[in-house]
Amino acid sequence: MNKEKLKVAIVGASGFTGSELARLLSDHPKVEIKMITSESHQGKPFSELHPQFFDRLDIPLVSAEEVSKEELDVIFLALPHGVSMDFVAKWKDSGAKIIDLSGDFRLSTKEVYEEWYNKKHSYPEGFATAVYGLPELFSEKIKPATLVANPGCYPTASILSLAPLFAKQLIKENSVIIDAKSGLTGAGIKASATTHFSNVNENFKAYGIAGHRHTIEIEEQLGGLAGGQTAVQFTPHLLPVDRGILVTAYAQVSGEMDQERLTEIYRDFYKDKPFVRLRNQAPGIKDVRGSHYCDVFPVWDKRTNRVIAISAIDNLLKGAASQAVHNMNLMFGLEDAEGLAQIPLKP
Repeated sequence: MNKEKLKVAIVGASGFTGSELARLLSDHPKVEIKMITSESHQGKPFSELHPQFFDRLDIPLVSAEEVSKEELDVIFLALPHGVSMDFVAKWKDSGAKIIDLSGDFRLSTKEVYEEWYNKKHSYPEGFATAVYGLPELFSEKIKPATLVANPGCYPTASILSLAPLFAKQLIKENSVIIDAKSGLTGAGIKASATTHFSNVNENFKAYGIAGHRHTIEIEEQLGGLAGGQTAVQFTPHLLPVDRGILVTAYAQVSGEMDQERLTEIYRDFYKDKPFVRLRNQAPGIKDVRGSHYCDVFPVWDKRTNRVIAISAIDNLLKGAASQAVHNMNLMFGLEDAEGLAQIPLKP
């Protein structure tokens, strides 16, 4: 990359993902944040919306209409599902590479999207060029991409928990159960009856049972690794914590298996993946909080002849903002870890 710094816009400043993107990019040595947009807070300093940035990132928020007036290298879309697609269509020929953090281009086709998201897709042409932005699986496809669909937080943790076994075509059909739990920030910044403090505090419950829209994203990616289709039983749960995702995945495998072989399969698959840490004990969400790491712990249960694979990520980072930055690094020939060297925050 010849340019001294990448010129970057963050479209959608009000949410958790937008603020985390700003935090990472403001400290990235190869990035200059040129603009951050918000339709409802135009003119306000970014730090007024997110006080943690006071005296660090005070640039005024502008309308998304200003994006087309600036010569940019990267546009991050931190927008809701169903909204991003219109901006991708609008800016596809702007010369900037686009990293979309919504679900609008994560799936294989317009038809699949409309079935699972219950929304009409206005820019189906984007599916032909969008690359699924999970660097551990698709780094070579991400590098030349002009449109990257940043994976969902649940799918990131779920896919990485079982990817080594699917890649070796060892998973028995219809045997996968994924039990996933997320902190409250996974529900977005807008409060609702579900996310009200009195409903979440000292409570724990499942939702989206037998039909959560992330199910198909997980199925498409794991099935693709194995060279076919697969079905998974995916159930998400809401934890009374701020951030983090913990996935416990169960699967049956074909052929002989023991703990030594299982560990070796995972070690071999992730040996050159710097942000997947193969743990020797079960990780917790505080082991990865504030970082780009995904901690994975595979266990062979010889009593039930099942693999139990546990993974933990920060849903706002590896599940969203830092993954987007990792994709940007790949797209512009930077080191994978540029701007992503944060050690997890604990306690």
